[in-house]
Amino acid sequence: MTRPPPDAQTVLVAGTASHVGKSTVVAGLCRWLADRGVAVAPFKAQNMSNNAHVAPTPDGEWGEIGVSQYVQARAARRQPTTDVNPVLLKPRGEGESQLVIDGQAVGHFEAGSYYDEHWERARDAAEAAHRRLADEYDVVVAEGAGSIAEINLHDRDLANIETARFADADVVLVADIERGGVFASLVGTLELLPEDVRERVVGVVVNKFRGDVDILRPGLDAFEERTGVPVLGVLPYDDPGLPAEDSVSLPPVGERRVEGADDHPDPVRIGVPRLPRLSNATDVGPLAREHGVRVVYLPLDGSLADVDAVVVPGTKNTVDDLLALREAGFDESLRAFEGPIVGLCGGYQLLGERIENAQVEGTGDETTVPGVGLLPVVTRFDHEKRVRPATYHLDGVGPLAGASGRVSGYEIHAGETVAAGDVATPFTLDGTASAALGAAAGRVCGTYLHGLFENRLARAAFLDGLGAPTRSPADDQSPDPADRAATLVAEAVDLGPLIPIADSSGNRSPDGRKL
Repeated sequence: MTRPPPDAQTVLVAGTASHVGKSTVVAGLCRWLADRGVAVAPFKAQNMSNNAHVAPTPDGEWGEIGVSQYVQARAARRQPTTDVNPVLLKPRGEGESQLVIDGQAVGHFEAGSYYDEHWERARDAAEAAHRRLADEYDVVVAEGAGSIAEINLHDRDLANIETARFADADVVLVADIERGGVFASLVGTLELLPEDVRERVVGVVVNKFRGDVDILRPGLDAFEERTGVPVLGVLPYDDPGLPAEDSVSLPPVGERRVEGADDHPDPVRIGVPRLPRLSNATDVGPLAREHGVRVVYLPLDGSLADVDAVVVPGTKNTVDDLLALREAGFDESLRAFEGPIVGLCGGYQLLGERIENAQVEGTGDETTVPGVGLLPVVTRFDHEKRVRPATYHLDGVGPLAGASGRVSGYEIHAGETVAAGDVATPFTLDGTASAALGAAAGRVCGTYLHGLFENRLARAAFLDGLGAPTRSPADDQSPDPADRAATLVAEAVDLGPLIPIADSSGNRSPDGRKL
């Protein structure tokens, strides 16, 4: 039975490739519409990313969604729920991903198994989630994934083709001119779209342009004449500061890269090992955005000689990244390093003495794997996954010395960590301090709290201990990245053909939903 089209207008922001700026356009549209009284929600039917955040599920539990959809929901000034990203694939290596549907982990599958055995379930969940959003909101701004023109996937392209169809969406194409060949990519994308989806394209946006638009104008005119599709705008090259959606923004494994915005003459340098299965890289973003701080992504065979501290990030596969780290000799570098070390989630686990009940990739054997040995803790894996928001009380020691107060974030992890020796437990939850939350010994600290450095008191204590330039609370009052994205989009894009409802008004609930 064919269902009637949803009540809400849906705009699908699709791309000619990955990393062309779809997430920024979606966040900008969400904030721009929300600030004009429009009930708006983001949506991404299927995301592939190890950058995840916690959000409530339709059943009132806690589940996982992609960080970008969490940020986009906040840009829309609404409570993020798993409906904004009902299907999440979290790669764990060797062509296998963890499948998360409606926030809950279903299992680990190779691509063929997913498409053959689980895709229909995922599609049904995505359509149901979109319909719930369409029942509550006037506009749904959907984000595609990668390129919408992957013709080998058109019969199972959930984030692009299927979303365009079941959401009855208007489609806007975004292309990245900095990569070169922007007109070829746009024309080629249009040529390869299924006819019914091609008819839904209302316009294109050229992104990341540097220079004089007048010089580009003849190409824009020729494109419109050739395709009949209007160019809605040309976005200048700018980074509003939104967190990266996936690993495309990270340096390749084995490559070194430095991140940091300003030109301080003597910056503090924080090393981050580029683990092969690194997850939640957004945890170090607040450090990179600080004045006088550089975050240096290090290859595992690289040196720690020129960094002042190390943050070991999360990982989708702690055991195999621990083995990769050891094979490259990075564990020895960590043990010899004399500066502060902070481990986050999987990074906390691998800094301990050992991991029990572990499974090495490619084998079914359960085994005990020695850790780096910098914290006297032991982690034992089980099948239960903890997914929840969390607020701890921090009495900082070691790398976080001087921090005292509440720190908020979220937990997404399997495994339970316990003390195996004399260790400080600086994190307290419900009056209980334990290594299950975090631990510290000497210059080393670890915690399960994702978002630790989003908290100013933890960030300031860590950087103060490194001698970073001092900041005042006023320094944290930088423009909201969502506001910057909204301004960027509104000033450069003709939004009329996209969102005619934008000038309407109506009664709204406090969180922006229909009444």
